[in-house]
Amino acid sequence: MNAVAAKRREDHAQFEDPAELELTILMPCLNEAETLATCIGKARAYLIGAGISGEVLIADNGSIDGSQDIAKGLGARVVPVPQKGYGAALLGGIAAARGRFIIMGDADDSYDFSALDAFVTRLRSGAELVMGNRFRGGIEPGAMPPLHRYLGNPVLSFIGRLFFRIGTGDFHCGLRGFNTARIRELDLRTTGMEFASEMVVRSALAGLRIEEVPTTLKPDGRSRPPHLRTWRDGWRHLKFLLMYNPRWLFVIPGLSLCGLGVLLAAVLFFGPLQLNSTMELDLNTFLAACFMIVTGVQLVSFGVLSRYYADLTGILPRTAWSDWLMRSISTDRLALDAAICFFAGAGFFVYALICWGKLNFGPLFDSEIPRIVVLGLTLIVIGLQGFFSAFLLGVLEIPVVRDKVAPALKRQAAQGA
Repeated sequence: MNAVAAKRREDHAQFEDPAELELTILMPCLNEAETLATCIGKARAYLIGAGISGEVLIADNGSIDGSQDIAKGLGARVVPVPQKGYGAALLGGIAAARGRFIIMGDADDSYDFSALDAFVTRLRSGAELVMGNRFRGGIEPGAMPPLHRYLGNPVLSFIGRLFFRIGTGDFHCGLRGFNTARIRELDLRTTGMEFASEMVVRSALAGLRIEEVPTTLKPDGRSRPPHLRTWRDGWRHLKFLLMYNPRWLFVIPGLSLCGLGVLLAAVLFFGPLQLNSTMELDLNTFLAACFMIVTGVQLVSFGVLSRYYADLTGILPRTAWSDWLMRSISTDRLALDAAICFFAGAGFFVYALICWGKLNFGPLFDSEIPRIVVLGLTLIVIGLQGFFSAFLLGVLEIPVVRDKVAPALKRQAAQGA
């Protein structure tokens, strides 16, 4: 027994000096007693076989099945993470990791921790985030529910590639490696399953070098259901992708509605459009087109305000377009443009009243005057939207301006004293 313990201590020696660690193999854990020993055994065997100075780190999220004792007994380091959630566990593990690189993976034995060479090679060659791709590496029967395999994961990964121009084919692969210091600099925040998307998106926005390697997925070894909840966690991923891209969430839908609405309104302003012997577009369609314009303008204003705020707070990196936006919009300018739009609409409305007055305010058999009224009301509503959006912009600027001015005021006060 003493010989076995001595051999174990000898095997552990290369993992215990934080200054020399190259790799941390990180596993989030919540009641994984059935599979944890297998995962730790494979991870430790890989480190020893590859001659890598490293550690196996278990980020325990409040297990009550003895997972902590299993991990400690097998020589893994355990860091408790009280805040619940997949992302919270990983954030705690990343903060505690001692390795220059981290390879993270689930502790359910669905990923092969004995086959990490491709990740290590890419990390050593300068990649800052290395994603596994299960669709390229192979998914064993029963390893991924059909809904995830053929709908959820492909759709969300496509949206991520479209929104953020990332070449990653599998956004949600749980086996991935990264440069510890660079990922810490991102200041990741999400605590749920959407953490997987946040890491990829924030890495891409920060200009990190992202690469991809094939990896395999097999059925997990647990007898209980997985922690992942299909619809809840799918929505959280989609919500995150949309919130980090105001262009696709607000601006593109808004411009599409505006474009279609303006086209229909322009065609129908001077009279009905006869499509065939039975179908005619008239005042009702013109009214719908004006509603589309109003909605589209509101969405575009949301997009502009969101992008402006993201620039002010540093949530999103600056681009040439956002720099132009920062220079071009202000509360005063938006309020002036809104006032012009409002008074133009009021002018159309007054003109319509004058025309109606010439008819002694009687019945309107021609739709010309109602069209002018609808156009005037549309411009008035857009003017009001723009006016209040201008002041919302000013409200968003207050804390940012205050934070910028406060240090200068403190210096002045110190100099005066």
